[in-house]
Amino acid sequence: MPQQTAGTLTSQQKTTSRRPAGTLYRGREGMWSWVLHRITGVAIFFFLLVHILDTALVRVSPEAYNAVISTYQTPIMGLGEVALVGAIVFHAFNGLRIILIDFWNAKYSKIMFYVVIALWVVTMLAFVPRHLINVFSH
Repeated sequence: MPQQTAGTLTSQQKTTSRRPAGTLYRGREGMWSWVLHRITGVAIFFFLLVHILDTALVRVSPEAYNAVISTYQTPIMGLGEVALVGAIVFHAFNGLRIILIDFWNAKYSKIMFYVVIALWVVTMLAFVPRHLINVFSH
């Protein structure tokens, strides 16, 4: 191995020193896809937990169940439903993207991320106005 002085680096050392440590995804589409998939998954889990608990109230006390359900019919909860549908739609489309990457080719991962975002936007543009009209018309 040739001797190196403090001021000289080989080309391999220069390339590896420019890479972020730990991952190739740092700040890129793959990282954001991963983060959003985890956040939406946890949000959906907690929604399902609350949904199971409030539905179980019907066996315990029908009056309590009716009281809880009546609180769900407010405009704030209508906006929460928009967030829930947004999380479900993103999680579903991104899950399909992950399946395609696993079984097909990771080369198109970046393009597929933007396709997921575009499909999510189109779906939400179709859902949100119709839903909010129903929420605020009561």
